[in-house]
Amino acid sequence: MTVEFQLFGSVEARLDGLPLDIGHARQQCVLAALLVDANSPIAIDELIDRVWSEQRPHRVRESLHSYLTRLRRALADTGTRIARRGHSYLLVADPDTVDLHRFRALLTRAGEATDEQAAELFTEALALCRGQLFAGLDTPWLAGIRATVDKQRLAAELDHADTLLRRGREATLLPTLGNRIVQRPLDERLAGQFMLALYRAGRQAEALTHYERTRLALVEELGIDPSAALRELHQRILTADPTLNRPATDGVRAAPVPHQLPAAPTSFTGRTTELAQLSAVVAAQEAAGDTVIVSAVGGAGGMGKTWLTLHWAHRNLHRFPDGQLFVNLRGFDPTDRPTPPREAVRTLLDALSVDPDAVPADLDAQTALYRSLVADRRMLIVLDNAADAAQVVPLLPGSPTCTVLVTSRDRLTGLVTAHGARVVRLDVFGEPDARALLADRLGAESLARQAVAVRELLAGCAGLPLALGIVAGRARMHPEFPLAVLAEELRDATTRLGALAQDPHTSVRAVLSWSHRALPADAADAFCLLGIAPGADIGLRAAADLLGRPPATTRSLLRALERASLLDQPTPDRFRLHDLVRLYAAERADTELAPADRTAALRRVVGGYLRTGYAADRLIYPDRPPITLTGVDGSTAGPTTQAQAWAWFDAEHANLFAAQQLAAENGWSELVWQLAWVLNTFAYRRGRQADTVRIWSTALPAALRLCANEVLATVLRHLGDALTRTGQVDEALGHLETALRIAEAAGAKDAQARTLWAIGRVWERRGDDRRALAASTEALRLFDELDDPIWAGRAHSVVGWYAARLDEQATAREHLDLALAMHRTQLDREGEAATLDSLGYLAQQRGEPDKAREHLQQALALRRELGNPYFEADTLDRLGQANDALGDAAGATTAWREALRLYRVQHRLPDAHRVQRQLDGVSADQDRIASV
Repeated sequence: MTVEFQLFGSVEARLDGLPLDIGHARQQCVLAALLVDANSPIAIDELIDRVWSEQRPHRVRESLHSYLTRLRRALADTGTRIARRGHSYLLVADPDTVDLHRFRALLTRAGEATDEQAAELFTEALALCRGQLFAGLDTPWLAGIRATVDKQRLAAELDHADTLLRRGREATLLPTLGNRIVQRPLDERLAGQFMLALYRAGRQAEALTHYERTRLALVEELGIDPSAALRELHQRILTADPTLNRPATDGVRAAPVPHQLPAAPTSFTGRTTELAQLSAVVAAQEAAGDTVIVSAVGGAGGMGKTWLTLHWAHRNLHRFPDGQLFVNLRGFDPTDRPTPPREAVRTLLDALSVDPDAVPADLDAQTALYRSLVADRRMLIVLDNAADAAQVVPLLPGSPTCTVLVTSRDRLTGLVTAHGARVVRLDVFGEPDARALLADRLGAESLARQAVAVRELLAGCAGLPLALGIVAGRARMHPEFPLAVLAEELRDATTRLGALAQDPHTSVRAVLSWSHRALPADAADAFCLLGIAPGADIGLRAAADLLGRPPATTRSLLRALERASLLDQPTPDRFRLHDLVRLYAAERADTELAPADRTAALRRVVGGYLRTGYAADRLIYPDRPPITLTGVDGSTAGPTTQAQAWAWFDAEHANLFAAQQLAAENGWSELVWQLAWVLNTFAYRRGRQADTVRIWSTALPAALRLCANEVLATVLRHLGDALTRTGQVDEALGHLETALRIAEAAGAKDAQARTLWAIGRVWERRGDDRRALAASTEALRLFDELDDPIWAGRAHSVVGWYAARLDEQATAREHLDLALAMHRTQLDREGEAATLDSLGYLAQQRGEPDKAREHLQQALALRRELGNPYFEADTLDRLGQANDALGDAAGATTAWREALRLYRVQHRLPDAHRVQRQLDGVSADQDRIASV
């Protein structure tokens, strides 16, 4: 059984000549959208845009899925199927069964054949155009494809006519040309064909008359004179040039058509979106027809820019029947200098069969000759591996019929601004495409058998297509080796780049070296330093500290690296090196920078993180007792508002963790414990309890090395508190008791009070509220002696909390009311939130759920305003209980669902399980009520 798809005249499917039911117009649109790119994945969003554009139904994905299901059913048992690939769909079909693909394939073959063969191929291709493409369907995307194919059909008619004229078939061609002239009186190429056919038929006067008719029409309609080519033909007819009577011999081209593209990649995976972008740019500018089409394919070395370009070019040869030119500009070549424009233009002139003796000596004259030769020809010009825009500009044609594709690691901003180039930027592969590449090279079954090793290989290659290709190549060279052997090499940072090599010229290290070698000296130094900076990305301010340069100079250096595609800027003033690029940069730093310079740069950036982090912490927790920073110099240009401080921590916390680890590795003990202090508030309030344990555990060895009891007591207290929150109460109590002994020996009442406060939490976690109350009462006494109203108020609140837990309601109410008054007097909003939460708990305990809800809602609003999701989760939990007691099932469910989400994010799993049971109970109650 053979299924045939007819797109010209309709969208129809026939099985052995009988029509298949492919549904109504919208369903036909879905099929058409798949058929145009048969056997190529189409992203779901792209497919939706093709079918609906801006007129999307409310549940568009469900509608698409429904249509695809019906089409699958209609195509069952036909040998054609619709398959899903990740976030894409493709229609798997023999291209010869689709008239549009047969049409384009025949045109491609005709462009490469002798005239005798080409005439037959054009005739066969044009016979397929039985009517308007997608007749009866009307979407913006289909209209664009229809316009493009109409242009291809018209061009094929003209090419066919040229072929017949070269074979001396003007007599049979004249009637057809006469009909076309009536429809397209302004088509100069058609006019030239008609004039030549008339002249050869002995009708010189009619040929000259038609020229004059065409000239007047062009002047009146468009305000232009005929082209140089048409004027030249007119002059030759006027003088009865005898060469016009001699068509080329069959089998020999009158003018050679260059086909210089290298072979298409034998295996190509992914890049569906980027291929669609290229096609869309070319289609849009073809439709406009008023400018040279320039697309710049950019990205770092190893991203597959040339492969993508060649893959697209070979799929679209039908667009360029007048030839394809290819020049390697060697902008980032390991063995040679970038190709000068003069050499590149000579290469293009050679490809266009210009006699060497006829090539002008002057570069401008050479460029003018090149542009004249490609004028009005539908050609593709691929300029591969450009160094910069200046190397490309002399090679741009002037004719809007030409399409230029430029690949470069440089951003080519000059092409974008001055020549309207459209940029297609290549980034690393996502996991599905990376896995698909390995599966394509190594086989899906092999990957399935070695799933663990495959995950490690994917992580080691970090989505870089070159790295994935090298890994696949090495695996194919040694099929008897398990993939775990390769994975082990990639796991070790010291061998990772070495493992991503096949030969000296096809390795990740070599490819990156070509970009690095092209950098100016100061940008090269900046690149090296970025490779050793702590954290996965870096902000402009931190980069300025690292480089020891002013921000403006730093931005210029970073832009140079970005232009070279060695650095990405995913958001304004934040920069990131790809994992493998970072490894290479770190290697260069070890060999090219003096140890003292590396150390000084790292001290600067770590010190900058500490200074800015300290200022940000003072904004989000102004009541926290300050510390004195030591071991850092310089000023701070950081956040000035609480909102800015939170945003800074959200952006930089991972880099602060990395900076602390770097400081620990280098033995910078003061910086280690001070960075822990800076990170503590953020990690605590964001519910990152495991991080608080990590930072204070890292700080403890540093504090011991400093031999400073005050620092050691502070670190032990915070570590004990962090361990308490993660449930490690025995270890926590040991650290806290040691901290208390140090504080008592030093007579430090403030440290004693804070440590007792933390000890109270340990006893609470152990379920001994009586001992928790005793420790907190002693802390309150010390805060009173210190005459610290803010912390005394908070201590009253804690004492009230433990009294409430012990059901000592009068005591609890006394302390909580006093605490609330003190907080409001001192404008202590954080203390006020905690006390309102405790009052809510107490009211619930006293059987007053309405008062409980009121207090808890006030506490929740404050905690959200303060940005404290850790305690927000607890308040939501209690608010759900108050709503449940009031019979407000909806309110209870809403509060508990949000509490559950926060508990899960914070990895507080026992609390999450408890809240889930509460939600299940509400659901069960509602089911029982519904069944009554």
